[in-house]
Amino acid sequence: MSNQHTIAEKVSCTGVGLHSGTPVQLTLQPARAGTGIVFVRTDLATPVEIPARPEYVTDTRLATTLGRGDATVGTIEHLLAALRGLGIDNVRVEIDGPEVPVMDGSAASFVFLVRVAGIFEQGAPRRTLRVRKPVEVRDGDRWARLEPGRGLRVSYAVDFDHPAIGKQALRGLELTPESFEAELCRARTFGFLRDVQALWKMGLGKGGSLDNAVLLDDQEVMNREGLRWPDEFVRHKALDLVGDLSLLGVELEGHVRVHKGGHALHQALVAEVLREAGGREPRRERSRSGLGELVPAPIA
Repeated sequence: MSNQHTIAEKVSCTGVGLHSGTPVQLTLQPARAGTGIVFVRTDLATPVEIPARPEYVTDTRLATTLGRGDATVGTIEHLLAALRGLGIDNVRVEIDGPEVPVMDGSAASFVFLVRVAGIFEQGAPRRTLRVRKPVEVRDGDRWARLEPGRGLRVSYAVDFDHPAIGKQALRGLELTPESFEAELCRARTFGFLRDVQALWKMGLGKGGSLDNAVLLDDQEVMNREGLRWPDEFVRHKALDLVGDLSLLGVELEGHVRVHKGGHALHQALVAEVLREAGGREPRRERSRSGLGELVPAPIA
């Protein structure tokens, strides 16, 4: 039987937002079993709590953003990936700005924070959604599919018309804390020099630099240190997927396959899984659709 987990003690970091460019302090606080991941905008006159749930997603352009009323928190996926990757179910994320700090562009800094804080096992069982039949969403030649399987496996493919990327694929990675740290957490976000000015006109990318993103010109990677893996691009896409899937609020068992995905497609899959399961939050008994069941269960 797998139990829920939180962090053992409070831990903080500071950085800048990738798109806003504004300095921000982020603090992770332990939370009771059943709380889930909750963001708290502490810089507002009255602090606003925003649960990390699909119904609070307000934007998926270039990053995943949550919102409640006028309060938003953007670029949440790297932090959520670290929490999900290490098996953290419950935590309060206090933040004094509109965007999670980008750190080095990966999830590695957040993994470090969790390791420093320590992981605390709680008495309540973890809820797991076991997939019983495939579910798929498509957008032209882009698609995301969730198939039955034990544990959680991730397969991802990208195809960029760029000589430094081209076609890359990550096949059947079994997601465990060990594999997340070894294979995904250090993969950085990336972008193209030709898009930088367009991002600036949109009010985005203001905090981006060669210290927190992989930047490509028309031919090659511009970062002096190069890549952390030859296929760092697809690994980062898989990292984003792990963070976006965490918005389901439960442990997921199945094989997720994505072709040419992004945040919008990831969230479309999350929405379709919840729809097939019979509502906003799956029930503990088998759903009427037969997609799956929500039970306390270990991950194989």
